[in-house]
Amino acid sequence: MQRYLSFLCIAAIGLITSGLGLASPGLASSGLASEFASQDGATSKLTVQVAGARNSKGQIAIALFQDGAGFPGDKSRAFRTLQVRIDPQTLRAQVTLNDLPPGVYAVSVFHDENMNGQLDKNVFGVPKEGYGASNNPKRSMGPPKFAEAKFQLDQPEKVIEISLLY
Repeated sequence: MQRYLSFLCIAAIGLITSGLGLASPGLASSGLASEFASQDGATSKLTVQVAGARNSKGQIAIALFQDGAGFPGDKSRAFRTLQVRIDPQTLRAQVTLNDLPPGVYAVSVFHDENMNGQLDKNVFGVPKEGYGASNNPKRSMGPPKFAEAKFQLDQPEKVIEISLLY
């Protein structure tokens, strides 16, 4: 009986939010995605592959953001941050982030060659170390915008590849 009541509550909330226009269109377009997202406590695994390091010195710094606040460079505003070593044979790096709730995310990365924990820039503000973001936005004046880098995480596993720019 309790499971049935829980189901009715969830169904009623779903009807109310869809009637108010609050349902996510990205989730609604995929039957599998909406089934996954509606599972109680469902989490995702995101694998981030970073390609194009010019050498294996230092490490790749990765920051995962849930919104535009602080994106791409304020790691204190990131949902998760970590560093990963660069494979000296392939000049690539890879990390898997587990137990992520479904939602919208963006990833920023940089090649911290001197391991000082920050993206070094020249006197004009141009990065001296490699950098990149999810969706590989084109190079422009200034850092990439969250809107250019965001993606929907609405499946159990997702793999993204980011190419470093120097």
